[in-house]
Amino acid sequence: MIRRAFLALAALAAFEAGAALPTPAWSAELGDDGLHKEDWFSITFRDVAEDIETAREEGKRLVMIFEQRGCIYCAKMHETLLSDPEVSDFIKAHFKVVQYNMFGDEEVTDLDGEVLTEKTAARKWGYVFTPTLVFLPEQVPEGMNAAQAAVATMPGAFGKWTFLNMFRWVKEKGYEGDEHFQKYHARIINELRAKGRLDAE
Repeated sequence: MIRRAFLALAALAAFEAGAALPTPAWSAELGDDGLHKEDWFSITFRDVAEDIETAREEGKRLVMIFEQRGCIYCAKMHETLLSDPEVSDFIKAHFKVVQYNMFGDEEVTDLDGEVLTEKTAARKWGYVFTPTLVFLPEQVPEGMNAAQAAVATMPGAFGKWTFLNMFRWVKEKGYEGDEHFQKYHARIINELRAKGRLDAE
């Protein structure tokens, strides 16, 4: 009780002095597999076709995120991107996120019906960086595996606006139009700067 009162007084003093209040710690927990877990990630049987259909029924799109134990870029993604409400709220509203362990042994069923493990799926699909985000189509395609069906793939770690704009571009089906993601991203950044969002990258 005394400690809470002290913290409240310290926060008030900082506010009155014009100092920035400390930001809350990010909430992702570390799982037994060494991967950080967001409580809004979807737990599934990793049947890609089934996950696409479930996402569609929920009015969302499926995105798979490949991570690995000890990945500092994955930790940064959770700490600075997925903990940002502007980012996480958009993703939660429009996407179903399923986490994959780049070197995991959990069973995966590819779109072509092949049953794999997470690590053999990563090899088959050619994913070598973590994090890698894989955006799937709205409908289950025929005659393709997951990598071939992906409408966009984001390998590696990026800043907030590149990260968020990729989700927006996919949600808006930019991959079907003539505006490449890089042009889309540049346009959004210019709009943000015009609005005084100086933190834009």
